[in-house]
Amino acid sequence: MPSLRILSAAEQVADHLREELGRGVWTGKMPGGAALARELGIGRMTADAALELLEKQGVLISQGAGRSRTIALSVPKPTSLRVAVLPLLAGDNRLDYILDIQHRLNEEGHTVAFSDSSISELGSDVKRVAKLVEKTPADAWIVIEGPREVLTWFAERTIPAFALFGRRKGLPIASIGPDKGPAYRLLVRHLLKLGHRRISFLTRPVRRLPRPGLSERAFLDEIGRAGIKTGPYNLPNWDGEIDSLDNSLGSMFRFTPPTALLVDEPPLFYSVQHHLARRGILAPQNISLICTDWDPYFEMQRPSIAHIRWDSRPWVNRVIRWVNHVSQGKDDCRQSLTKAEFVAGGSIGKAP
Repeated sequence: MPSLRILSAAEQVADHLREELGRGVWTGKMPGGAALARELGIGRMTADAALELLEKQGVLISQGAGRSRTIALSVPKPTSLRVAVLPLLAGDNRLDYILDIQHRLNEEGHTVAFSDSSISELGSDVKRVAKLVEKTPADAWIVIEGPREVLTWFAERTIPAFALFGRRKGLPIASIGPDKGPAYRLLVRHLLKLGHRRISFLTRPVRRLPRPGLSERAFLDEIGRAGIKTGPYNLPNWDGEIDSLDNSLGSMFRFTPPTALLVDEPPLFYSVQHHLARRGILAPQNISLICTDWDPYFEMQRPSIAHIRWDSRPWVNRVIRWVNHVSQGKDDCRQSLTKAEFVAGGSIGKAP
């Protein structure tokens, strides 16, 4: 089973510096901690710790106190790869960090193409995914938010694949994603303190079936710790199709409506917010609304939107490093998690 761990701030910075060194950003002498802290907008202690990690790894050579470290890293030039991106939803291709990955890979000399169909458009059908992969000229795949059965299929193939989020735990496949569990627990505790007991989480089937994912289980466990019985009310059934969203929300709010509602993605959040507003249900007066993903416009709204956020830069750096490892013939199935945090915006209020 591949290891799964959360990268510290220093490790994330060290990974970024190693990547930049491999691209030839610095040669000969390495800038010191103070200069890097200013350039990267990070703390001096984090910069110094990252440099020490690179020194331990043999990437840098110490020249003694007060002297610049020598760069020892020698990275073979990567072979150009054709990288295909398979998203869960067609709109995922327009996400900022996906476009950043595309741009960075192009800079590295690789070519990036998005698949003709998304996983959702293929009905999460492994046979249809296999046909798509077979007809797509690609040397490596990046799978965004893949269901368990799809990622299992990729893990069993010889073609390299990287799981960007998705149900990948325990599979021999490289991956990265945010560790949302702690943020979910803080969010639920915050809602409980405000008197909420009817808390629901609207999310796509890939996160609920065949059983709730790690983050969803953290959400349910924290509710259960408060002595509240959990069940389908907390993770309501929805087929993931926008066309059926109105009916699903209508059922949720018909008899015992939730006083707090978590929603999985920004586009889905805005759809839910619009649906509720049409019915005169507003946040935070009538309901608390929280998105479990981040959108740059959340903090610009009034009231601001409560959400869970993270830094996507480590994801981009990890994907670039993985593609270059593949191009150099290196095995890389490391799985890692990055920190996520709960942001209590103005869309949360006391239970009505």
